[in-house]
Amino acid sequence: MSTIEDLVDRMRGYLKPEEIQQVRRAYFFAEQAHDGQRRRSGEHYVTHPLAVATILANMHIDHQSLMAAMLHDVIEDTPVTKDALAKQFGDTVADLVDGVSKLTQIHFEDKALAQAENFQKMALAMAKDIRVILVKLADRLHNMRTLGALRPDKKRRIARETLDIYSPIAARLGINTIRTELEELGFEGMYPMRYERLKRAVQKVRGNRKLVIREIKTALQDCIDIEELDGKVFGREKHLLSLYRKMRARRKSFSEVMDVYGFRIVTDKVDTCYRILGAIHNLYKPVPGRFKDYIAIPKANGYQSLHTSLIGMNGIPIEVQIRTREMESMANNGIAAHWLYKSGQKDQSEQKNSTQGMTGASHARARQWVKGLLEMQQRAGNSLEFIEHVKMDLFPDEVYVFTPKGDIMELPSGATAVDFAYAVHTDVGNSCVAARINRRLSPLSAHIESGQSIEIITAPSARPNLAWLSFVATAKARSAIRHYLKNQQRAESISLGKRLLNKALDAFDKQYDDIPKAQTEALLKEFQYDTEQDLLDAIGLGNRMAFSVARALIGQEGNSADQESSPAKSNNKLAISGTEGMVTSYARCCHPIPGDPVVGHISSGRGIVIHMDTCRNITDIRDDSNRCIPMAWSDTVSGDFTVVIRVEAEHQKGFIASLASLITEADAGIEKITTEERDARLTMVNIEISITNRIHLARVMRRIRSLSNVNRIMRARR
Repeated sequence: MSTIEDLVDRMRGYLKPEEIQQVRRAYFFAEQAHDGQRRRSGEHYVTHPLAVATILANMHIDHQSLMAAMLHDVIEDTPVTKDALAKQFGDTVADLVDGVSKLTQIHFEDKALAQAENFQKMALAMAKDIRVILVKLADRLHNMRTLGALRPDKKRRIARETLDIYSPIAARLGINTIRTELEELGFEGMYPMRYERLKRAVQKVRGNRKLVIREIKTALQDCIDIEELDGKVFGREKHLLSLYRKMRARRKSFSEVMDVYGFRIVTDKVDTCYRILGAIHNLYKPVPGRFKDYIAIPKANGYQSLHTSLIGMNGIPIEVQIRTREMESMANNGIAAHWLYKSGQKDQSEQKNSTQGMTGASHARARQWVKGLLEMQQRAGNSLEFIEHVKMDLFPDEVYVFTPKGDIMELPSGATAVDFAYAVHTDVGNSCVAARINRRLSPLSAHIESGQSIEIITAPSARPNLAWLSFVATAKARSAIRHYLKNQQRAESISLGKRLLNKALDAFDKQYDDIPKAQTEALLKEFQYDTEQDLLDAIGLGNRMAFSVARALIGQEGNSADQESSPAKSNNKLAISGTEGMVTSYARCCHPIPGDPVVGHISSGRGIVIHMDTCRNITDIRDDSNRCIPMAWSDTVSGDFTVVIRVEAEHQKGFIASLASLITEADAGIEKITTEERDARLTMVNIEISITNRIHLARVMRRIRSLSNVNRIMRARR
């Protein structure tokens, strides 16, 4: 168990004496604040913040982060307030501690919501100071190391959260040392039996592999030395979770995964990396398509390296990573290296400047990612939606594509043209209609691959489609689409709400704009709405009945005379054009189309659902003026409408093909065809088609009736 003096010895290597003294002072403050508290393991509580600070000190993090690590549980678990911390240690340290602290004063309905709210709070603090996440990762790492004292169910919950959120964040920020340990500990916590079995298998195989590893390592080192290049070869350990994931994802056995031998070559400069690559490609044959240059195009977290796969002696697969010493440091410490070099280590000036450039770029990427988190948080409907977006955003693999101007953009594996459009700019994504991939016109749902050139085609009238949510891969695209659709739905529901209210006010020979402001404000207060838009939105979504709001506005009691003049009895029908959007939908039970007599059913939360007035599903509520209103098709109705027709025909070879051809020739779209055998002679075909109106439907049905084997054709209704 480390002590404060052990930590001081570590800090002396890179911090000033006055900074060390401040960290020491924070330790004694934490010791006093947590006095009498113990961990589940029985140890004094202060051992935990000390261990967290030690993890950060090993990464050479600045003194303010170390102070925050010492104090990170003080606000949460003791009576000490943020203001008290600010007076003692300054606003910066107090903000860091507050960013890591959970929302203990608020009661949440379930654990998932509490976790989501706490993560959202931390993400907002990260936007101000990214060191918040470094303290949190160190805190989580020590908690995972001491997971043994907890109940099995709690172990699994914390392990899952670690694997879902914290280890991917460490990967995103390039902190490989923390990421790998979090993954190993998370794997052990989630699947203890699988972990132990795999661990024993690896230990057993490792003994048999030593000779082969030594031979390959010697051959690689000799090859580098013969070419008089500066480079050192290291064996690369396989992590258990990585092995487990490969076995599951690729459906490979343990022996197949373990057959690949991994090595890392560390050298002095970038030029030497490429020269070593050439040398080892002469030694062993490279595998086509398995070379990746992350030096020229770094990963999103700043990781840089050359990756290549080779076929060694006796056909043994070999994976090699080649990088400089600075890249090795970046691979292990990620953005933490930013503070390591910022704190003034005594390096050669040229090497230091080079590394500062790398760490600065990595820090800028991290800031950009956190900025993206902030955008997602602002657009998300709630904290659970936000955390869903964050999980989506933590992709381990990237593709690199080019804009028409030749700029490189990085996107997660599986991204589509829509993801690219939103990565360029939210407005581009909102107005995109098509894409050119390598100068060829492609659909927006097309998956993009590394090296492709993407151009987005936009139109001023275009807008996001609900269907895009089924194929987009990035959190930014998903949150932007949802945000737009929510706003669009609100605008449409406000417009519809005003139309419904005006129709209800017709019964009183009034219009909404004629109502005095004082009466409207009194009604808003009575119904507990902040603005008129909120009230109209509620009416449009069917959460408030238009006629009851109209009566309240007029100030009349709901007597029988009022009922007689209800909107349902009025000759003034609400017109629909077919393009109302998200708050007007068409019932799938009767499939109304332009020309059909229709009625609108006001459905809570959905707006108006249009039914045929003869539909059996609304028979019971047809005369209820609060739930149904008379509708009529506008003269300018447009768009495609779905209808189902049933065709009874005698068996004939090629009948379905002839049927489809006739429907297409009549300019109707086929959405779905199903068949059912009536008997040995007859078949019933159900066809879901898209048409424009009743005249168009009649034309389609006439064409189908012309087929000699068709006995009967009808429009289907449930």
